[in-house]
Amino acid sequence: MRLPTLTTFADDARIALDNLGDRAASFVNPTIRLGVTGLSRAGKTVFISSLVHNLLNGGRLPLFEPMRSGRISRVRLEPQPDDAVPRFQYEDHIRALIGERLWPDSTRAISQLRITLDYESASGWNRLWSPGRLSVDIVDYPGEWLLDLPLLGQDYREFSAATIALAQSGIRKLLSAGWRAANGLLDPRAAADEGDARRLAETFTAYLRACKSDERSLSTLPPGRFLMPGDLEGSPALTFAPLPNLPEGRAPKGSLWAMMERRYEAYKTHVVKPFFREHFARLDRQIVLIDALQAVNRGAEAVQDLERALGDVMACFRPGANGFLSSFLTRRIDRVVVAATKADHLHHENHPHLEALTRRLVDRAIARIGLSGADVEVMALASVRATREATVRQDGATLPVIVGTPIAGETIDGETFDGNRKTAIFPGDLPKNPDSLFQAVEQDSQASLAPTLNFVRFRPPEMEAPGGELKLSIPHIRLDRAMQYLIGDRLA
Repeated sequence: MRLPTLTTFADDARIALDNLGDRAASFVNPTIRLGVTGLSRAGKTVFISSLVHNLLNGGRLPLFEPMRSGRISRVRLEPQPDDAVPRFQYEDHIRALIGERLWPDSTRAISQLRITLDYESASGWNRLWSPGRLSVDIVDYPGEWLLDLPLLGQDYREFSAATIALAQSGIRKLLSAGWRAANGLLDPRAAADEGDARRLAETFTAYLRACKSDERSLSTLPPGRFLMPGDLEGSPALTFAPLPNLPEGRAPKGSLWAMMERRYEAYKTHVVKPFFREHFARLDRQIVLIDALQAVNRGAEAVQDLERALGDVMACFRPGANGFLSSFLTRRIDRVVVAATKADHLHHENHPHLEALTRRLVDRAIARIGLSGADVEVMALASVRATREATVRQDGATLPVIVGTPIAGETIDGETFDGNRKTAIFPGDLPKNPDSLFQAVEQDSQASLAPTLNFVRFRPPEMEAPGGELKLSIPHIRLDRAMQYLIGDRLA
């Protein structure tokens, strides 16, 4: 699927006008728009907060060459350019992380933050022509919104058929039983009834929530606003659901089918298209955060669903390099990072295995959709490192462990933690070759081939000096590598 085929001529014209305005502004103030998204609980808010804090305070970023070489002279937050977009509340999130040692709330809507860097170019020629200033507009948005974009290329019949086919597979068959039973009681050609529409929408939403729950951790969950409706809750645009076995031909006027079809199209027109046109189509670079460890922990079906969701995500990008002239009319995301988060939940010996698993997920997803042209980097990172590494002796063997403070209520082997006591945990090992995980998927096996992993959620680390002053650097794993790949070339 290619996103250019999902837009109309009018959409493309408006996108071109927006790009012309952005490019004109960039001549005066060079700017790059960085999209940050992720699938459920992958840590988007934490990533942005740590990135901004370490830049503002000269944190330890040895792999971020402009900072390491001392070429960055000043970093500051500035007013964002889009007055109609909520500001990313960096200060509140840092206060939660450091002052209260709590993880910030998950991303529920789009937000934006501008950070500007003054620097000295490494090239003498560039120093003559460049103002030595770059503004990075960070656009934070839920991954569920990104997974909605493929809907632009599907009519209601196609959407219904694909969604119902998926709902009848694997564990989803059990989770969707209530919704499918409600569907079976209704004739799509019967007269439209608001009560019927509401009941179907409610049972469909309950099915999506069950898929997203910690116990299942499934990733392919469009339409995304059903799980985070915001001010659209209760609106007709969110009161629809797929219908099974739609007959050939057009929906009879005044029927339940016609009502659902109209509301589905309204959802695309009033929810999905504005996000694509006003935000997504204006991005230059993108990082996609995933919680691959949670998927592995939940079994083969969650791994398969993560791969499916990644394929849908990657299909949304407009791959390829931006030419000087073509960039005035259209934009292409020319660098993409797919990062597996929570690398601090594993000993560093397992980090290459986590990267190998992520690369395997990305390669399979790209092959499935036939994507080419985009420069995709894969890495394992922890935006905030909540653990340290140690070793323990057990039964005559030395085990590599991680040490941290589990969140209150987390449980291992029947022991429930209080949120104050540090503990050492052996999380288990990922396979060196991730193929075994995909063999489990292909054999439809929930056990046997999947590794046994021991994950708990940890509180953020203590990040205040003894005198109560904030430490300038937030500990992380490979955050600087991601920064170098995403914006380092623009500071050369």
